[in-house]
Amino acid sequence: MRISRAELWAGRSLLFGLMAITILPFISIFMTALHPSGTVPRGLEWPDDPQWGNFVEAFKVAEMPALLASSTFIVLAVVPVALAISTMAGFAIGHLRIPGSRALLFLFVFGLTLPFTGIIVPLYYLERDMGIYNTRLAIVLPLIGLYMPFAVFWMRAHFVNMPAEISEAARVDGVSTWGLFWRIHLPLARAPISSLGILMSVWTWNQFLIALVLVEDPTQRTMAGALGAFQGHYATDIPLLCAGTVIIVLPTLVLFVLFQRQIIAALLQGSVKG
Repeated sequence: MRISRAELWAGRSLLFGLMAITILPFISIFMTALHPSGTVPRGLEWPDDPQWGNFVEAFKVAEMPALLASSTFIVLAVVPVALAISTMAGFAIGHLRIPGSRALLFLFVFGLTLPFTGIIVPLYYLERDMGIYNTRLAIVLPLIGLYMPFAVFWMRAHFVNMPAEISEAARVDGVSTWGLFWRIHLPLARAPISSLGILMSVWTWNQFLIALVLVEDPTQRTMAGALGAFQGHYATDIPLLCAGTVIIVLPTLVLFVLFQRQIIAALLQGSVKG
């Protein structure tokens, strides 16, 4: 089916429009961050004397080294555990077809409908009673659980499409269920696992609500969660606030640029499999 020139240009125009809508806020924040501290810029206006020192000042006042260490710790604590559990669960539900797999899949799909805002209050009281409130565990444990519905559904979509003949041939050679998973199917699942890991890393790094509500110490939060405290102290200093926002968002942008092919492949894979 050939696409007409009008359809081609209409599609390109739509993409350019969406790109402009996405990029303009970042440009505005960056340009605002270069204005003198305490001023209120008017729209997209490049300053006569760019204040690059605002980024240094924001880096100091926001305690960025501690925030980077905290965010890195939370990502490394959440993503590997979530990947391990979801991969094994997806293999059991999608390939082994264990008893009750349909009911389990329904429960995980139902979990996709639960919004973070709807469970944040019960989480607060639960973690306070457990004694982990205002610690990094208050962020790590909920995120692992909240990622499970999507992660299990994602990995199940991969394993359910694996040919049964692979497992049958391995069974004939005497491979156990664990060997079947570890030695055969896990290497074949590197692409969806790496894609899921990238997505969960970005989501964890940018987690705002859970970090803001369940942890009072800004240095124990994620980078995005600490922005709430930063905003509370410097809400009247718009350039400094924008400089802190740029610093917090920058690692995510770098990660996306470095792994954009894997992220796009992950999104496309999740849209066609299942």
